[in-house]
Amino acid sequence: MTSIVSQPLTQRTHHTLQSLLWPERGISTEHLLYLRLFGPAAYSDSTHSIVFSAGGTAEFNTAANLFNLGKWRRHCALEDLGLRLEGEGRFELVVFQTLPQRSWERPVNEVIELQAGEPFRLDLTPLLEAEPVGLVYFTLRALGEGKLTGAAWETRQAPRRQPQLALSITTFKREAAVEASAARFEAFMAETPLAPHLHLIVVDNGRSAAIRPSKHVTLIGNENLGGSGGFARGLLEAEARGATHCLFMDDDASVHMGAVERTWTFLAYATDPKTAVAGGMTMANHRWALWENGAVFERHCQPQWLGVDLRNFDQVAHMEMESTKDKPHNFYGGWWYFAFPIAETTYRPFPFFVRGDDISFSIANDFDIVTLPGVVCFQDADFSDKESAQTLYLDLRSHIVHHLALPQMDIGLFKTLTMPGWFFMRSLFQCHYESLSALNLAVEDVLRGPAFFAENADMAERRAAIAAFRKDEAWKPLTGSLPRPRIRFNPHRRLPRLLMKFTLNGHLLPFFRLYGNRLVLQSGQRGRIRETWGAAEITYVSADGKQSFTVRHSKRAALREGWRMLRNGIRLMREYPRLKTEWRKGYAELASTEFWTRRLEIAPEPAPAPAPMAAQ
Repeated sequence: MTSIVSQPLTQRTHHTLQSLLWPERGISTEHLLYLRLFGPAAYSDSTHSIVFSAGGTAEFNTAANLFNLGKWRRHCALEDLGLRLEGEGRFELVVFQTLPQRSWERPVNEVIELQAGEPFRLDLTPLLEAEPVGLVYFTLRALGEGKLTGAAWETRQAPRRQPQLALSITTFKREAAVEASAARFEAFMAETPLAPHLHLIVVDNGRSAAIRPSKHVTLIGNENLGGSGGFARGLLEAEARGATHCLFMDDDASVHMGAVERTWTFLAYATDPKTAVAGGMTMANHRWALWENGAVFERHCQPQWLGVDLRNFDQVAHMEMESTKDKPHNFYGGWWYFAFPIAETTYRPFPFFVRGDDISFSIANDFDIVTLPGVVCFQDADFSDKESAQTLYLDLRSHIVHHLALPQMDIGLFKTLTMPGWFFMRSLFQCHYESLSALNLAVEDVLRGPAFFAENADMAERRAAIAAFRKDEAWKPLTGSLPRPRIRFNPHRRLPRLLMKFTLNGHLLPFFRLYGNRLVLQSGQRGRIRETWGAAEITYVSADGKQSFTVRHSKRAALREGWRMLRNGIRLMREYPRLKTEWRKGYAELASTEFWTRRLEIAPEPAPAPAPMAAQ
């Protein structure tokens, strides 16, 4: 085996590719996402270091700190890799290389001496297998008293570019969250070597955030045109500042600032100028569980790697190696964290207001999207808690538009019709008749064409209209005791479930309201149809237990909204060819710099609208 080298092999500069991420209060303190300690080894939050006594071991085969060599080789043509360690003491160092469908390699197993103030460097290039897919990580076992204060994967290859990365946050009436995010960014800029290449743009749709502009932070008051308008404004500002890349982020910025450094570095080395980086998202109730690590869209959103336990190395390794492979054409990244090259952005955000804008943006623009270890946002709210008649309206109309407007998403008339049908039946089975009305409105607005979206970019009229008919499905303070559950049809038994399916969950049974199940469910259970088979009355309770609403079986409401949906479906079927042509032309016009500079009343830089979506 080639011997260990603890000094630079040449005079070439060492460039950090990926430093250690540590647990961080307010982001995530799930230690097993970052490090695994065994024996006499202890981690210090205040110093971000690990202290060892003899026999203490630290492993970094973790979701945040393993190194995906396959992605770096594939997307960045990485040919030189080293490991830098900082600390003091005598250790057994082991470097592992994990390969798919093969036993793991152990290219390094040596005793090393760390000295305070002198980085230890190990050249791994001649030791690693030249495989297109694989992971690398290291472990340390102390042979006496010792300390690890830092580590990083590095290279002597020079970056291909120096990205100027503008971070763009859109916020509305979340003053405390966005102000804390801006403060975190300012503190980060005081210590990161990338400070000359980063700038934060906060687009305040509520014009209420008390953020002091600085050389690192720009605050922009903006008309409330939702996430679409806010991020479009941030992108225009990034272009005006001369940024080469833009990073769309949530206003609570619940991501490690070290993940921003990883993103910048990957973009700096990427061989394809179309490379974009999508951040993952964890679940709100368990920050070790993934909600998604990128997603695929076809008729509905399909989160990738839903439920992966980020504490489990086998699950993480499988996800990382599989995600190194080619992405499908309908892969997209959520705007809680999405970094992309501005020069390759043919289409700007479409004015959906919210919901669906990130999907069409990713798919319409020809990005090469990558996910990276440790580039993950930690959400505070469960997506299922946010479902309402308004969100269903927004979801359905954007879903249909994606398939009408984007040629690469063309699925034909029949499959397009199944989308409103699926949304409709899902709400019908749960007795959400106000949601049915919102879904009908969504189809009708798509039938109105792109001009309707241009004229209603602020969604004020539609938000008011949906709010006006929301009575049963509106949260109200919980007073008194909850209804007593009544179960006469067991939804977990096959025969009752089949009966409910064939009778549209009792809508074809006479007097079903008198004898159907009475349920009490948590807000997060909304949308779980299996729980609601046989239900004639459902009471939902908010996560904090302070609010509730109750929906009840109604054949009259079901017939009214069902007849309306049937008419809308027939019209969609009859006008489908015309709608496709109109939407492809209209999408290009509305997802343009010209549209947004005019709508936002910004002095425009002359720029042609993108070409209409041509059939592929």
